[in-house]
Amino acid sequence: MMGDEAKSGWAGTIKGKPEKGASATRTRATSMRDVEMFTEMTGDRNPIHYDEALAKASPFGKLIVQGGVTTGLFNAAVAEDLPGPGTVFLETRWKFLKGVGIGETISATVTVLSVRDDKPICELETVIRDADGNEVVAGTATTYTMPLGA
Repeated sequence: MMGDEAKSGWAGTIKGKPEKGASATRTRATSMRDVEMFTEMTGDRNPIHYDEALAKASPFGKLIVQGGVTTGLFNAAVAEDLPGPGTVFLETRWKFLKGVGIGETISATVTVLSVRDDKPICELETVIRDADGNEVVAGTATTYTMPLGA
């Protein structure tokens, strides 16, 4: 199949054309440092991330990390694992279903729903779950993988 791939839109991509159904997962524990670094990058100083008394009285009942901290795991999964290096998002459609607290462990899974042959474009199912298996973010993403290899 190497000859077929060389003729396809996936030629030169580091990991090659992924198979439909392939998946990758990234897991990590959130921290207050994540919140602080995200604030430094974006300026997001929402009190729900910093004011413990306010956060405990909110519907979340706790301090939560910014949504970008949570979905950032998707960035790592697509750029490092599947489809792999050179991959960027063309479109994302995510529903935030549950706040992620500081110190919670979350797992982001991307699964290939479809792959184009003519261009290095994938449609992915994207889900982040907490340690109890509850979905905290769910949706889809379309990715493009740049040819960075030979």
